Amino acid sequence: MTVGSEASYDVVIVGSGAAGLTAALNLAERCRVLVLAKGGLSEGSTAWAQGGIAAVLEEGDSFADHVRDTMVAGAGLNDRDVVEFVVEGAPAAIERLAALGVPFNAGEAAERWHLTREGGHSHRRIVHVDDATGWAVQQALERAAALNPNITLRPHMVAVDLVTGRHAETPSADRRVRGVYAVNKETGRVELFTGRATILATGGAGRAYLYSTAPRGATGDGIGMAWRAGCRVSNMEFMQFHPTCLYNLETKNFLITEAVRGEGGHLRLPGDGHRFMPDFDPRAELAPRDVVARAIDHEIKRLGLDYVHLDISHLAPEFVEAHFPTIHAKLLGLGIDMRQEPIPVVPAQHYTCGGIVVDRNGRTDLPGLYAAGECTESGLHGANRLASNSLLECFVFGEAAAKHILAHADDLPPPPPIRPWDESRVTHSDEEVVVHHNWREIRRFMWDYVGIVRTTKRLERALRRVELLRAEVDEYYGHFRVTPDLIELRNLVEVAGLIVRSALARRESRGLHYTLDYPEMLPNAVDTVLTPPAHG
Repeated sequence: MTVGSEASYDVVIVGSGAAGLTAALNLAERCRVLVLAKGGLSEGSTAWAQGGIAAVLEEGDSFADHVRDTMVAGAGLNDRDVVEFVVEGAPAAIERLAALGVPFNAGEAAERWHLTREGGHSHRRIVHVDDATGWAVQQALERAAALNPNITLRPHMVAVDLVTGRHAETPSADRRVRGVYAVNKETGRVELFTGRATILATGGAGRAYLYSTAPRGATGDGIGMAWRAGCRVSNMEFMQFHPTCLYNLETKNFLITEAVRGEGGHLRLPGDGHRFMPDFDPRAELAPRDVVARAIDHEIKRLGLDYVHLDISHLAPEFVEAHFPTIHAKLLGLGIDMRQEPIPVVPAQHYTCGGIVVDRNGRTDLPGLYAAGECTESGLHGANRLASNSLLECFVFGEAAAKHILAHADDLPPPPPIRPWDESRVTHSDEEVVVHHNWREIRRFMWDYVGIVRTTKRLERALRRVELLRAEVDEYYGHFRVTPDLIELRNLVEVAGLIVRSALARRESRGLHYTLDYPEMLPNAVDTVLTPPAHG
């Protein structure tokens, strides 16, 4: 496809979740916006979020308390100015979502909304829609975007790479980002979409791991594209593992929300039913996720278990069913009645705390390129994300990026003529098994060697495997037509390498990064920042 009016917009947004659609709705007042979704519009991480959104709304709570809780969870690596910026923007973000029709659970008496509590929070401050907040938010944002004539929604478009000066008809060293190339899943053709500004809102890299609560498309695409184009990435070693993913051989990747523990659920050992979290932390089940995940991992390995139990059956059955209707219905269909029996759970990769380096306006290192949400390292999460701060980050930074683009619209030049995608020197692959085998290999060695507890030897083994796979994937990519699976594999290799290199660089245990070789935390908190090779 060549550049034409149908492919040129004011702003191109890659990602249709909370961050991408928030940015689009803010931009659409003055801009023509294109939103590209990798699959269906609702298939990203936002729709999977069970818990809720953290905001200071309870009497007796304060911004200072929310900031402190975030900093404690983040093991001091957070950027305090950014934490304050996001926390103080939370109540207004909740109001905007309510105005869009998000049906947050109502509170009792004088309380406008029902607030729940999750691990690491000192107050009840989680607004929610039962146990399916993300789905409700996603639907509200999609409805608003679909009704806006300035927003074009294109599902089933898999972004390949960012467009810069080297892709112009007259190639140059200009690093300004002018849009993206993307594969149309329906036609298999690579199309070109240009814009004055581009926003990456592509989510995390959870599918680099064998067990993950992330959706199928969480393959680190935005991080990989930004790195190849010349952006720094930071803190990729901090991969959050959710403590409680359902253990079931038939149903994979089903998350049991943090709120089950927040409302009184206990973690117990199968067999004797011993409640073990008080043995590890005085906050017991309300300790931050990294503490809980390591405790479960320790007990599973110590006793040779397949899982531990999460038990909320000691509370009233009506309370359990009313607070967790989605989870209750899902488990009931699998023969588990959480009102009367414990739930088998294991830790699973859940959230990517590191990513593309951005400032408070969502700006990356490259002119014309912004990013928001899980694909970024904004300074909010530090070494561990506090529960229910993730959707909040999407709303605040999606809006911040849009506001900065609107304020500087006159400074964003139109893109020059860009070359269409060239497939003249490649062929269709007859060896798709290579792609699928390498995908499985990455996810297995990342789980075994770069998981909850790490060692230098394991990390070095993982790095050697990444380098071998990178060479193989690069050769494959250079000879065959791109497919969605090949694009995802290329990005998985990229982010796996970034995770391993970042983990090797951190010679301490802090937050989510725990290594047996350096079990102590150093006195000074320093970000791990990786800079890509020079681009010409």
